[in-house]
Amino acid sequence: MMKILQSILKKTQQQVHQSIAPIPPSLMPASGVLSPLQQSIIDRVEACYQQAERLLDLHFPRASIGFKLRGKCAGMAHLHHNHLRFNPKLLANNSDAFLNEVVPHEVCHLLVYQLFGKVKPHGKEWQHMMQHLFSLTPRTTHDFDISGSTERQFLYQCHCGTVKLSLRRHNKVVRGQTQYRCRRCKIQLSPLLQDQCHPLTRNN
Repeated sequence: MMKILQSILKKTQQQVHQSIAPIPPSLMPASGVLSPLQQSIIDRVEACYQQAERLLDLHFPRASIGFKLRGKCAGMAHLHHNHLRFNPKLLANNSDAFLNEVVPHEVCHLLVYQLFGKVKPHGKEWQHMMQHLFSLTPRTTHDFDISGSTERQFLYQCHCGTVKLSLRRHNKVVRGQTQYRCRRCKIQLSPLLQDQCHPLTRNN
């Protein structure tokens, strides 16, 4: 199987390099000093790449890394941008699991994309990479405590009823930067009365 992977990537590696798109501003890693935990994640990402390269005898373009992910996701791989994002709140409380499982999980998504192109996110290719490159059980979800990491949401209304907007979108409305319309009735969303408008946690 390893020889098959080597053959596939040697034929497509140039195409993969050309297909990596620039990172949009919203995903750009924040500038500034990294925390020790964040630096440990960056070091672990590099170690995963080096391990994959050693076992496959191939070179992979390195991903950019950011820590702007919020909500319930521990990590996210942006395939077309060769970019990884990690959740700093979940990282702070689950550092060992991030180093041992989350980082290899997300790196594998990028490796699979570069080897096989667009396939099922957690399909047989990804499962094989997790098992044979990192000796890990290919789990697709985490069991971290997310009680302090759910995204704040605000209630708005239209003719259809109530709509939930994220804190980011709510702040844009408050600052007068934009307005949102309901996708169904096309009416501009308006916040509920002040005593009714309050943050909500994201539904499962």
